[in-house]
Amino acid sequence: MRVIADLHLHSKYSRATSQRMVIPEIARWANYKGIDVIATADFTHPLWFSELKKELKPLGNGFYQYHDSKTRFILSTEISSIYKQGDKVRKIHTVILAPSLETVDKINKKLSTIGNLYSDGRPILGLAVKDLAKIVLDIDPRCMVIPAHMWTPWFSVFGANSGFDSLKEAFGEMTPYIHAGETGLSSDPEMNWRLSQLDKITLVSNSDAHSPENLGREANVFEVEDENYDYNYICEIIRSKDSKYFPYTIEFYPEEGKYHYDGHRNCDGLRMKPSESIKNKNICPKCGRPITIGVLHRVEELADRPEGYQPKNFPVSRHLVPLQEIIAEVKGVAKTSKKIQEEYMQIVQSVGSEFSILLDLSEDKLLKLLDPKIVEGIIRVRENKVRPIPGYDGVYGIIKVFEEEKKNARKKDQSKLF
Repeated sequence: MRVIADLHLHSKYSRATSQRMVIPEIARWANYKGIDVIATADFTHPLWFSELKKELKPLGNGFYQYHDSKTRFILSTEISSIYKQGDKVRKIHTVILAPSLETVDKINKKLSTIGNLYSDGRPILGLAVKDLAKIVLDIDPRCMVIPAHMWTPWFSVFGANSGFDSLKEAFGEMTPYIHAGETGLSSDPEMNWRLSQLDKITLVSNSDAHSPENLGREANVFEVEDENYDYNYICEIIRSKDSKYFPYTIEFYPEEGKYHYDGHRNCDGLRMKPSESIKNKNICPKCGRPITIGVLHRVEELADRPEGYQPKNFPVSRHLVPLQEIIAEVKGVAKTSKKIQEEYMQIVQSVGSEFSILLDLSEDKLLKLLDPKIVEGIIRVRENKVRPIPGYDGVYGIIKVFEEEKKNARKKDQSKLF
C-alpha cells in the first residue's frame, strides 16, 4: 500500500507563514493533495503545542488524527541552531520527528532552558547541532534528527555561507545516529548521489510549506505491507533506505528552488552558472561583492563522483510540477489568482486528489475529466518535457511546461514563409 508523507512544514507561529497554517486547514489541504502522513510542524512553540494537544487525537501508534480526517499527523518541528564552531558562525536548521506528545513535552522543557521557544515556530537556539541531537535522542531514541534542506546557502549543514564540508564535522560523535538528510527544494537525490559520504543516510524530501497550497510540493513515497503501520515502522523504512519500501521521493525540479544557481537578485537579477561564478572568482561582475553561491555550485565543490552516478537500490525520484502551476500556465494567469484557485478546487473535489491526478490516472481517463490542455501539461511533466529557468539568490525558478511546444510552433510558422 502506498503512503505519501510530508514530514516538514510550518505553522502560523513561524515567520513569513500564512495564518491559515492551522490544523483544520492543514488536514483539509492534505486531503486535497492526497497526503497520507503530514507533519504537525513547530511542536516546540508553546502556544502551538497547546493547540496540538487540543486539536489532535492520539491513535496509540505514534500518529495523531484531526476529527475524522484520513490523514495521520506526525509530530515534527524545525530548529535553527546559530553558534560558533572553529572560525565560523554556523547557522544550521534541523528537523526533529517525535513519537508522542509526552516525548515532545520533555524536549520542550529541556530546550526552554536554552532559548526562548515563544520567539518563533522555528526557534533560534545557541546550540550546536551535535548537542541538539544528543539532547533529543537521550530523551527518546525513537526520535529522528534530520538535517533540513542540507544545501541552502544560509541555514544548512552544507550551506556555502555557514555550513560544513561533512556531516562528521557538524555532528561529531552523534553522526552514526543521523539516519536521513533532507535534500531541499533546490537539490534532488541525483545531485546528492554525487557525494559518497551521503551513502550512509537516506535522502528524504519534504515541502517545508509556509502555506496550505504548498503542502506536498515535495514528499516521500513509502510502500507498507500492513495498513496498520505506525510511527516506528515509518522511521524504520527511512533508516533502511531500501527501495522496496521507499521507492521514490516526489521532487520539485531542483531548478525551481530559489537557490539552485548562483546570483545577485539586487544586481538587475543577475543569474550565473557555477562555471561562470568560478571564472569570475565568485565575485559579482556588477557590484564587485561576493556572489551568493547556490546549491548546484556547492554540490560541485564537495562531489567526489561524476554527474549521472546512480547507486543501486536507493530510492529514486519523480519530478513534478504542482497542478496549480500547470493550470496557471494553461490559463496564462498567476497561480495565486482567484480563477486558478477556483478551478483547482473544482478539479480536486470532483476528479480526485492532486497526487492521483499527477501520478496515477491514465491519459485517457484524464481526458474524460479535464481540459485537454491541462491533460497535455500533466503528460508533458510526466515525460520530462519541460524547460527550467533556474532560481537564484532567493528568487524561485520557473518551469515552463509548454515552452518547447511554443518553440516548435514558431519554427513551423516560420517555415511557411519559405
